[in-house]
Amino acid sequence: MAEIIVVTGGARSGKSSLAEIKAKELGNKVVYIATAIAFDEGMKDRISKHKASRPSTWATIERYKEFCELKKSQDFIEADLVLLDCMTLMVSNILLESDVDFDNCSMEEIEHIEKNISNEVTELLKIVNRYEKKLIIVTNEVGMGLVPSYRLGNIFRDIAGRVNQYLAKQANEVYLTVSGIPVRIK
Repeated sequence: MAEIIVVTGGARSGKSSLAEIKAKELGNKVVYIATAIAFDEGMKDRISKHKASRPSTWATIERYKEFCELKKSQDFIEADLVLLDCMTLMVSNILLESDVDFDNCSMEEIEHIEKNISNEVTELLKIVNRYEKKLIIVTNEVGMGLVPSYRLGNIFRDIAGRVNQYLAKQANEVYLTVSGIPVRIK
């Protein structure tokens, strides 16, 4: 079984910085899986800052689904540690690409999307296990804020929360970051 570390926390809490520190400590050859899509200037800026913060020796794979395809990547094959940043962006991307009217869709449609997301998470864990990689996953803690006032926000929060619970159960270690301070919770 692969070693799995989950790093969670609120927005700008220091999650990615902690994950990068852990990756430097635990990995000789790191591959960074970036799940973000540069859809506007703000996201382009965030992506640029993330790239600048990590070592140039780390390979980057831009992917938020179809993790079975990682077996075709030499960077993945050669790495001993995989850092995925971030799971909640992966959930967002899959939700938004579903082209569903979230204000009017059925619970069955939502369950189908959540099943697709769960399958992607399972596939990620399977391939990391199969190739005996260490895995660090960054994810946002979604359960400590206000209840969203719109349906898509509630759907996202519920799915991301369940994904986070599943990952935390699978993980060897879980860290919560608060104001840049890591607290080991598992």
